[in-house]
Amino acid sequence: MGYDHCMTGAGERHRGFCRDCLAEAADDAARCGQCRSPRLLRHAELHDLRVAHLDCDAFYAAVEKRDNPALRDKPVIVGGERRGVVSTACYIARIKGVRSAMPMFKALKLCPEATVIKPNMEKYVAVGREVRAKLLSLTPSVEPLSIDEAFLDLTGTDRLHGHSAATSLAMLAREIERDIGITVSIGLSYNKFLAKVASDLEKPRGFSVIGKAESRDFLARQKVSLIWGVGKATQERLARAGITGIAQLQTREKSWLMREFGSIGARLYHLSRGEDVRHVEPDDESKSISAETTFNEDISDYKELERILWRMSERVSRRAKAEGMAGSTVVLKLKTADFKIRTRNVTLGEPTQLADRIFSAARPLLERETGSNRYRLLGVGLTHLTQAAHVPGVETLDAIAAARGKAELAMDRLREKFGRDAIERGLGFSKRGREEID
Repeated sequence: MGYDHCMTGAGERHRGFCRDCLAEAADDAARCGQCRSPRLLRHAELHDLRVAHLDCDAFYAAVEKRDNPALRDKPVIVGGERRGVVSTACYIARIKGVRSAMPMFKALKLCPEATVIKPNMEKYVAVGREVRAKLLSLTPSVEPLSIDEAFLDLTGTDRLHGHSAATSLAMLAREIERDIGITVSIGLSYNKFLAKVASDLEKPRGFSVIGKAESRDFLARQKVSLIWGVGKATQERLARAGITGIAQLQTREKSWLMREFGSIGARLYHLSRGEDVRHVEPDDESKSISAETTFNEDISDYKELERILWRMSERVSRRAKAEGMAGSTVVLKLKTADFKIRTRNVTLGEPTQLADRIFSAARPLLERETGSNRYRLLGVGLTHLTQAAHVPGVETLDAIAAARGKAELAMDRLREKFGRDAIERGLGFSKRGREEID
């Protein structure tokens, strides 16, 4: 099947282009006539579709491999050590069965030769912003889903760029690979649902197309789990009704699906037929900024947890400053020894991006949750974000915060010049606390 996957009917041939040099590809060609690349893209609707989904391939691992070429041909896992989980695994590790969110101990049993790297969110956010800038240079209609994936609507860009949306996207993928040093996979279709489905068909470096003509037949061959929002519980409910494939959904009336499954029934009806009326909604602001860590050993001692909370608050603060954001709600996350998750939050009087204020808001929440409970994970985050530039005096919200804010900003400048560990606050001195941060 190769890297390029187009849902063209059997026996059909259509003119397309080479994704490596963009030369036109003849109908009967197996390779590009100019550069001999086999990565030819053909589809009957190739130059008529405008909605795309772009996903960076194994993003965190790809960035680490870019920055350390010695890792290029080796399995790499990005995530916490020992009791942590996998954040991202490169494709070499995935061949061994390693997957995101898998416990690290299980991942290392499957791939013991893997190099494990702790996440560096500041670096990933910076690379994500570079990718975002590339997308915005193509179209203002970019809807980010995370730092490494987004929807794009290229309606009206043909005349601006002098190319169809498909050609512009192929050029974009080449630019990202050349200028940023990572690869992406692209899905192109006529709506968001199918664009996202298409981008998952061929990875890495994929470019897949699903057009209107074949969408219903294509969906009929898929399982219901392909539909956005159909998780394990919904799959079980559908199975009890005798529905395991999308083809079976396509035979059901909308009224029956809504009666049996409530509001989700309407979505099942429309998406199973390739119908999605959602628009690409531009939004270049993060929904939240957070940091968390899984401990090597369960912790119940408040002072130990307090030290780790400070380190997480610093990490969130660095990301907020890097992104130019401030948040008005602080969220504390804890996972107990028996894997139960607790979240607590508090709303501030004004948005902040300072570690001191994040920590001061989260500390009372933490204090109320400690005592007899033992925890395996702690996290803290900022939500209800706004651009820091839009918040007058965000660093100096009151007299006490002003002094702390100036000191914190001075420490940031020292860290930029001499390294992150050049200066530490008292709460950061705990050896155990430092070793337990992912």
